[in-house]
Amino acid sequence: MNDNDEVSGAIDRLVAIASSDTGQSALVANFLLAWWDGPSWGHFPIADLFGLDRSVGADVARVFTFLAEQPGAIYPDAFGHRQSMADLVEAWREISEDRRV
Repeated sequence: MNDNDEVSGAIDRLVAIASSDTGQSALVANFLLAWWDGPSWGHFPIADLFGLDRSVGADVARVFTFLAEQPGAIYPDAFGHRQSMADLVEAWREISEDRRV
Protein backbone atom coordinates (compact mmCIF):
# COMPACT_ATOMS: atom_id res chain seq x y z
CA MET A 1 0.00 0.00 0.00
CA ASN A 2 1.49 3.37 -0.98
CA ASP A 3 1.09 6.69 0.83
CA ASN A 4 -1.73 7.85 -1.44
CA ASP A 5 -3.66 4.63 -0.75
CA GLU A 6 -3.24 5.17 2.98
CA VAL A 7 -4.41 8.77 2.72
CA SER A 8 -7.31 7.80 0.48
CA GLY A 9 -8.33 5.10 2.96
CA ALA A 10 -8.11 7.59 5.84
CA ILE A 11 -10.31 10.05 3.95
CA ASP A 12 -12.83 7.34 3.13
CA ARG A 13 -13.02 6.35 6.80
CA LEU A 14 -13.37 9.97 7.92
CA VAL A 15 -16.16 10.65 5.42
CA ALA A 16 -17.97 7.53 6.64
CA ILE A 17 -17.70 8.69 10.26
CA ALA A 18 -18.80 12.24 9.44
CA SER A 19 -21.76 10.83 7.50
CA SER A 20 -22.94 8.75 10.44
CA ASP A 21 -24.50 9.63 13.76
CA THR A 22 -21.84 8.97 16.40
CA GLY A 23 -20.38 11.19 19.07
CA GLN A 24 -17.39 11.86 16.83
CA SER A 25 -19.33 12.57 13.63
CA ALA A 26 -19.66 16.32 14.14
CA LEU A 27 -15.98 16.69 15.02
CA VAL A 28 -14.87 14.77 11.94
CA ALA A 29 -17.33 16.72 9.78
CA ASN A 30 -15.79 19.94 11.14
CA PHE A 31 -12.34 18.76 10.06
CA LEU A 32 -13.45 17.73 6.58
CA LEU A 33 -15.52 20.86 5.97
CA ALA A 34 -12.71 23.11 7.23
CA TRP A 35 -10.40 21.41 4.75
CA TRP A 36 -12.90 21.73 1.91
CA ASP A 37 -13.72 25.42 2.51
CA GLY A 38 -12.97 26.76 5.98
CA PRO A 39 -14.09 30.35 5.37
CA SER A 40 -17.51 29.12 4.22
CA TRP A 41 -18.11 26.07 6.41
CA GLY A 42 -16.10 26.74 9.57
CA HIS A 43 -12.72 25.87 10.93
CA PHE A 44 -11.43 22.90 12.90
CA PRO A 45 -10.45 23.70 16.48
CA ILE A 46 -7.32 21.67 17.19
CA ALA A 47 -8.69 20.78 20.65
CA ASP A 48 -11.39 18.75 18.86
CA LEU A 49 -8.72 16.07 18.44
CA PHE A 50 -9.14 15.32 22.15
CA GLY A 51 -12.69 14.14 21.45
CA LEU A 52 -11.65 11.57 18.84
CA ASP A 53 -10.68 7.94 19.27
CA ARG A 54 -6.97 7.39 18.63
CA SER A 55 -7.53 5.67 15.30
CA VAL A 56 -9.76 8.49 14.09
CA GLY A 57 -7.28 11.10 15.30
CA ALA A 58 -4.54 9.19 13.48
CA ASP A 59 -6.56 9.39 10.26
CA VAL A 60 -6.97 13.16 10.73
CA ALA A 61 -3.21 13.42 11.34
CA ARG A 62 -2.47 11.27 8.28
CA VAL A 63 -4.52 13.59 6.06
CA PHE A 64 -3.07 16.71 7.67
CA THR A 65 0.50 15.41 7.21
CA PHE A 66 -0.20 14.51 3.58
CA LEU A 67 -1.54 18.01 2.91
CA ALA A 68 1.48 19.63 4.56
CA GLU A 69 3.81 17.66 2.28
CA GLN A 70 2.18 18.81 -0.97
CA PRO A 71 3.51 21.69 -3.07
CA GLY A 72 0.01 23.13 -3.48
CA ALA A 73 -3.54 22.88 -2.26
CA ILE A 74 -5.38 19.57 -2.59
CA TYR A 75 -9.03 19.19 -1.65
CA PRO A 76 -11.34 16.22 -0.98
CA ASP A 77 -12.57 16.48 -4.57
CA ALA A 78 -9.22 15.05 -5.69
CA PHE A 79 -10.11 11.84 -3.84
CA GLY A 80 -13.58 11.55 -5.39
CA HIS A 81 -15.44 13.12 -2.49
CA ARG A 82 -17.09 16.21 -3.98
CA GLN A 83 -20.59 14.82 -3.53
CA SER A 84 -19.73 13.48 -0.08
CA MET A 85 -18.63 16.96 0.96
CA ALA A 86 -21.81 18.51 -0.42
CA ASP A 87 -23.77 15.92 1.56
CA LEU A 88 -21.86 16.84 4.72
CA VAL A 89 -22.68 20.51 4.20
CA GLU A 90 -26.36 19.58 3.91
CA ALA A 91 -26.19 17.40 7.02
CA TRP A 92 -24.09 19.60 9.30
CA ARG A 93 -24.52 23.22 8.24
CA GLU A 94 -27.53 25.47 8.00
CA ILE A 95 -27.39 27.04 4.57
CA SER A 96 -29.65 29.33 2.63
CA GLU A 97 -31.06 28.26 -0.73
CA ASP A 98 -28.68 30.54 -2.64
CA ARG A 99 -25.63 28.86 -1.03
CA ARG A 100 -26.52 25.25 -1.82
CA VAL A 101 -23.53 23.35 -3.21
